[in-house]
Amino acid sequence: MGGGGQQREEGKTDSGKAGGVYTWEDVQSHCTKTDQWVVINRKVYNVTQWAKRHPGGFRVLYHYAGEDATEPFSAFHPDQKFVQKYMKALQIGELAATEPSQDRNKNAAVMKDFQDLYVKAESQGMFRTRPLFFILHLGHIILLEVLALLMVRYFGTNWIVTLLCAVMLATAQSQAGWLQHDFGHLSVFKKSYWNHVVHKFVIGHIKGASANWWNHRHFQHHAKPNVVLKDPDINMLNLFVLGDSQPVEYGIKKIKNMPYNHQHKYFFLVYYSTTIVLDCCECCRFMESHWFVWVTQMNHIPMEIDYEKHQDWLTMQLQSTCNVEQSFFNDWFSGHLNFQIEHHLFPRMPRHNYYLVAPHVEALCKKHGIPYQTKTLWQAFSDIVTSLKSSGDLWLDAYLNK
Repeated sequence: MGGGGQQREEGKTDSGKAGGVYTWEDVQSHCTKTDQWVVINRKVYNVTQWAKRHPGGFRVLYHYAGEDATEPFSAFHPDQKFVQKYMKALQIGELAATEPSQDRNKNAAVMKDFQDLYVKAESQGMFRTRPLFFILHLGHIILLEVLALLMVRYFGTNWIVTLLCAVMLATAQSQAGWLQHDFGHLSVFKKSYWNHVVHKFVIGHIKGASANWWNHRHFQHHAKPNVVLKDPDINMLNLFVLGDSQPVEYGIKKIKNMPYNHQHKYFFLVYYSTTIVLDCCECCRFMESHWFVWVTQMNHIPMEIDYEKHQDWLTMQLQSTCNVEQSFFNDWFSGHLNFQIEHHLFPRMPRHNYYLVAPHVEALCKKHGIPYQTKTLWQAFSDIVTSLKSSGDLWLDAYLNK
């Protein structure tokens, strides 16, 4: 055992006293909900109690318990010097000099090159917001809402007007969803405070949802995308089994909550049948929900979905995300989430700058042999259904034959 083992013999690592020297083996042994250590820039922190007060939710820290969290820490925190003031009280030591900076399956060369790209993006102003972009975006949301109300006032509520109003309101709500996403990722204002304030207003008063709920779920997704048991966005076991490993696991266990082998058909049923039984006043909500589901799932469901592999930030994000071709329509329609790869790598970057960093990311992936996928919008939508069918077939084979 290294320095950390010696510390345990002296009775110092139960609480983790400051000044300790630890090995990766020591750190990895503290990975439960009641005992969480993380490493950031080679410093070791005991975040067990702090996790309950963590602004991004306690589960994000738990997902990185027992491993290096340097890359996600840099990705999520705009003012790291400010955050580090609170971290001093949590620090219990550092890695032994003989220990590498990266742990487990993380590629040191990839991490170094990505860090260099991160610094380059910052130096070239890619994290700098263009206020006019967001002002115009908010303006077109308000314009659509006002036009819908004026149409009802001056043209009545016949079915044609109602349908047009529903389309305009659904469009406004979808675009407001992308806007709250911007504020939620702290990518508009320099000060996190103002991003949080406006985010709560937009998601609470325009969208009718909880900012805290969104933060706690969405940051888990970004921290561990498509990782089973850690990404809440792929926890759909009452409806779908996803990827290659989950269907086989549930098939072997003979779990049959629904006919998963037909789940690609149920995907359409779940999201379209409900509109038939509701009145026109709620049609805009369901049009918006279809818009949201297709856009947000096209980048992830067809990609690799598996259990934790402890990979570096770049490799993990590229295996679980893909892009959709750039065009004015695709940018607008998806809220720039057609640049899903860049969004996941740089979650605080203003979305109007994704196209600037994309060529650099693609070049870095090519250098290290990491696949960088870009699809047409139609292919991305089609791959959702194909992926669901493939996963359903895997479940059926495992259910019947294993």
